[in-house]
Amino acid sequence: MKLEGIAAFVAIAETGSISAASRRLGFAKSVVSERLAELERVLGGCLVQRTTRKLSLTEDGDRFLPRARRILLEAREAESEIAERSGTLSGPLRISAPVSFGYLHLGPALYSFLAEHPRIELTLDLDDRFIDVAADGYDAVIRHGPIADARLVAKRLATTRRVLVASPAYLDRQPRPVSVADLEQHRAILYINRDADWRFAAATGWTVVRPRACLRVNNGLIMRDAALAGLGITLLPTFFVHEQLAQGSLVQVDVGAEAEGAELFVCYPLARSAPAKVAALVAWLRTAFGDPPYWDRITSAAE
Repeated sequence: MKLEGIAAFVAIAETGSISAASRRLGFAKSVVSERLAELERVLGGCLVQRTTRKLSLTEDGDRFLPRARRILLEAREAESEIAERSGTLSGPLRISAPVSFGYLHLGPALYSFLAEHPRIELTLDLDDRFIDVAADGYDAVIRHGPIADARLVAKRLATTRRVLVASPAYLDRQPRPVSVADLEQHRAILYINRDADWRFAAATGWTVVRPRACLRVNNGLIMRDAALAGLGITLLPTFFVHEQLAQGSLVQVDVGAEAEGAELFVCYPLARSAPAKVAALVAWLRTAFGDPPYWDRITSAAE
């Protein structure tokens, strides 16, 4: 059996189609199909049932899938161990991260990481949806917020602040809020992927505010741009708005209470040890972002 055939089978099983598997692996569909067919010839059985509408695993495919995953995992870990002992990081590394954070901050940090380790073959998948690290075939994912999955190991990259911001033009048209309760009278730009998102520290615990929404969206950059356009007030991590606060195009709204913060993590499955490449990436990103992270240092200077 060839590893590339096993990798093709696992990618097909996890993505549900040869087209999606080819995108994940970075090969043409014909190459992925050929590798699967060769694997089936070697094993002497059909692993995938092909129909005009979808692919599904046969009974042999269901039985072989966990073994195939273990084979690939063992191969990756062996490669990482040898690379670590030789002082060289090489081979594929597949990670996922949120779209906006990836564009603003992760990408620039990764460029220098790849320049330092030119033998790493990085695949970066930017997606705001929830990613199942193991099932979706990633070595690691970057998440912003609490990690409730006990199957994951989470390594903290940075702590982030979240601040209320609005444009000077919006605040000129409306009475500026000075308390948490005042926010309920304002137009808000809200993040749709998080319930009870506006949480503020109070003497008795957390106070949750549910203001009137003028816009609901699942992307932080759109939220920031809507605030710049004067649509309303929004609550965002400082890594979205640090430059705009420094320039004065957005203004921090002080309501006398600190908004709930969050943390950035790199996560990988508990069932596998951290590859040397993931450990090196975590160390690199911690240095690149800083402690406190550079976006909070810029924001604090602007306040």
